[in-house]
Amino acid sequence: MLIFGHPHLASESFYHIDGPEAIASTPPGSTVLFAWGAANLDLVAYCGANGIPFALEAASVKDALFAENAGARFILVDPALARSVQKVAETYLFDAKILTYIEDEEQMEAMAYEGIDGVIFAEAVIKVTA
Repeated sequence: MLIFGHPHLASESFYHIDGPEAIASTPPGSTVLFAWGAANLDLVAYCGANGIPFALEAASVKDALFAENAGARFILVDPALARSVQKVAETYLFDAKILTYIEDEEQMEAMAYEGIDGVIFAEAVIKVTA
């Protein structure tokens, strides 16, 4: 299981952006994060064209399917959706890893039993604006 943002483990951070201009404020090679949706298709295209690793927040299994096909490195979902998305990811051999948001480490065990690829604490997400 991948663990992002736990205080006792060094891990990658995700830079939540609101537009391509905000990418300039992120460290080189960092993973940018934004929600899947029609309003962010320009960000998906920009990241893809420029080789910028990105993670997408998905609100449904359908969103996760789109995120995988768009080339997301990680797909972040709510814990209630994690099991369903993980099952689809395993069926279709997603390249993206499925991560779910958690608030405390006690939730890690439950996500591990569900076979979720990884968990992410709020501390791993850094908000960046242009």
